[in-house]
Amino acid sequence: MERNTHIEFDPAHDPAELGELERSILSIVWRKPQINAEQVREELGRPLKDSTIRTVLRRLEEKGYLAHSVEDRTFVYSPAQSRQRVAGRAVKRIVDWFCEGSVEALLVGMVDSKVLDQAELQRLADRIAAAQKSAADPKKLNQAKAKGDVR
Repeated sequence: MERNTHIEFDPAHDPAELGELERSILSIVWRKPQINAEQVREELGRPLKDSTIRTVLRRLEEKGYLAHSVEDRTFVYSPAQSRQRVAGRAVKRIVDWFCEGSVEALLVGMVDSKVLDQAELQRLADRIAAAQKSAADPKKLNQAKAKGDVR
C-alpha cells in the first residue's frame, strides 16, 4: 500500500468553513476510516456523481482533514486528523469569536444553557486533573498527548 505524502495541505483550515457535503463526508470517513470514493457515495445515500465525491475528497485532503493510500489503483481515504482535534479547533474559533478567548465563559454558557450536565462537568474536571498531574511528569504528558487526551 502506497501512502500519499505529496499533497500540500492547510493544517490551520477553519472547520467552520466546511460545507455541509464536506462535513457529511468527513463524518463518514471518521466512522469508516478506510474507505474509497464509491463506498463514500453509497454511505451518503443521495444521488451524487462519482466525480463530485472524488472532488470533495480531494479538497478535504488538501485542507488537511483526509489522507489517502493506493490499493490496487484505488484511492483509500482515512482521517488525517481526529474528530476531537477538528472539534477542538472549531471550539477555539467559537471561544475567540464569542467569548473573547475565555474558555471559562464558554463553559459557563454551556452550563447555563444546559448543554453540559453535572456528570459531564465532573468528567471534564477529572481529565483536567489528570492532565495537570501528567504535566508534572514529562513521560506521562507525552503518553497523554499520544492518546489525544491533551495537546
